[in-house]
Amino acid sequence: MSLRFSYSLIAPFYDAILQRPFARVRAQSLRQLPRQGELRVLVNGIGTGLDLPHLPPGHRYTGLDLTAAMLDRARPRTSSLRVDLVQGNSLALPFADGSFDHAVLHLILAVVPDPVACLRETARVVKPGGSVLVVDKFLRPGERAPLRRLLNPLARRIATRMDVVFEEVAAQVPSLTIEADTPLLARGWFRSIRLVKAAAPL
Repeated sequence: MSLRFSYSLIAPFYDAILQRPFARVRAQSLRQLPRQGELRVLVNGIGTGLDLPHLPPGHRYTGLDLTAAMLDRARPRTSSLRVDLVQGNSLALPFADGSFDHAVLHLILAVVPDPVACLRETARVVKPGGSVLVVDKFLRPGERAPLRRLLNPLARRIATRMDVVFEEVAAQVPSLTIEADTPLLARGWFRSIRLVKAAAPL
């Protein structure tokens, strides 16, 4: 089952499952975005737009998702912000290098089939000195987690991966540096991570 197909099916139920449990987590992560200025911010994997109520006004946002069904549900939440919704693939972003000041990756890195490509593409389109805000579920290096690994072959076919080790992903995107890493839900399985892209050399 492809992600495009499965998330088209999930779209009508997505908010009922994820809106309430992650509202506080989303808000905390997005408070790390600057409040001032007119910055360009990419919300990569915007889904039904559950991040939108927590975004600071004044910036220009681009919300990308793989499925039209998700974007249709996000559209009513854009009214109080300047948001462009784009259907596209997080593994091959349709944007030029350095297009955005900051990027948001909430509940997407452990969903896509290739998290390294997703993070690498996000880093590519963020300007030097910009940040990438990540919220997702990750195994720790060396963590056995036998039940999660057992369930992963089925879970990844339907909705999400359960075997992603963030440190292994980040190690393959050296332009990004981990600036903060905060454990969240499920005894730290979910984490809030802030990465910063290296400044351009003088």
